[in-house]
Amino acid sequence: MAEASQIYFNPWDPEFRANPYPHYAALHGGPPSKLVFGPVTLALIGRYADATAVLRDHERFSSVGPPPPPEAYQGRFLGARNMLGSDPPRHSRLRRLVSRDFTPRRIRELEPHIRQIASDLLDQAEARGEFDLMADFANVLPVKVIAHMLGVPPELNATFKKWSDILIEGGNNVPGQPPPPQVIAAVDEIGEYFTTEIERRRKTPGADLVSALIAAHDEGEVLSSADLLSFVTLLLVAGNETTTNLIGNGMLALGRNPEQFAKLKRAPELLPSAIEEMLRYDGPVQSTARFPKAAVEVGGTEIPAGAITLVVIAAANRDPAQFKDPERFDIARHPNDHLAFGEGIHFCIGAPLARMEAAVAFESMLARFPRLDLKDPAFKPAYKGSYFLRGLGSLPMAIN
Repeated sequence: MAEASQIYFNPWDPEFRANPYPHYAALHGGPPSKLVFGPVTLALIGRYADATAVLRDHERFSSVGPPPPPEAYQGRFLGARNMLGSDPPRHSRLRRLVSRDFTPRRIRELEPHIRQIASDLLDQAEARGEFDLMADFANVLPVKVIAHMLGVPPELNATFKKWSDILIEGGNNVPGQPPPPQVIAAVDEIGEYFTTEIERRRKTPGADLVSALIAAHDEGEVLSSADLLSFVTLLLVAGNETTTNLIGNGMLALGRNPEQFAKLKRAPELLPSAIEEMLRYDGPVQSTARFPKAAVEVGGTEIPAGAITLVVIAAANRDPAQFKDPERFDIARHPNDHLAFGEGIHFCIGAPLARMEAAVAFESMLARFPRLDLKDPAFKPAYKGSYFLRGLGSLPMAIN
């Protein structure tokens, strides 16, 4: 049985963030553990069965966290709630507002545009004769796609990516510390940009997602101005960062498992299952939080009302009770019912888009560079962003 004293969990430790997986094994050995940090109780959910139960139980586990601490800077987002941090019926209405832009038909319509972006980026890499997967491709493709959906002009893509990176990096801030100046600046710049855009598109709406959200707001739906800003920012960050990390983490897993990489090159029809294994093995999201509405028992552990219940998705995805040989990267793994996109009513609405982008990315790279591989097999990655969103800073590739 895993005791709390045996568990090391410190998302502010760079070494822990770089490789948290050895620490997750302790979460599989017994009931969920409770860690106490001063006045805060943190419950860690690492077993697959427990994680699935919590994520599906929105009646007892709320997605609405406590109000931001006084030191948190919110700017024009003050008091806003987005889809990620809402419960029904509010969550249901918010999700319905964007669902039309994430239907299978809409995703299929985007595919030619995604393929053209991928082709253009690989043209540039081929012309340079060198290829850093993150800087030259994975950081760029998803933000171009979500910016297109939001109606943002291409010349602002780099600015959007910078804002997204800064906001996510702010997740590493130790609680109680004031936010770094760059986070405050990014919050203000995003707020100013979209406030102006909202007014412009209210007068001259387009076919983009922001215009659709404005129309719903103006028709008396559920979005205040702060909610609208928060919603658009969530789409910007979640819509690019998770896919960026899926492509980067997935390529690193292939490079570190050359027999699996060779297998994929020989049998490209395995790509869909390979992407699912990338999501399970080293997914873009490590954890998500829930908050019990009343005291509740999970897997033999009593969790008090309001305690931060951290569902460690990445640990659940390596639970030996659910996955055979879970530490092995196996692109043909079946079944593979991972939790990388969540579960229940908060299952990621952008999952079909992320899978599409990843499929196009790997198909395009392997078609263009058949000998694609890590430039340095001993490459030691540096991770950017926060513990919650796990992504590489750089990944140099050999293309010849």
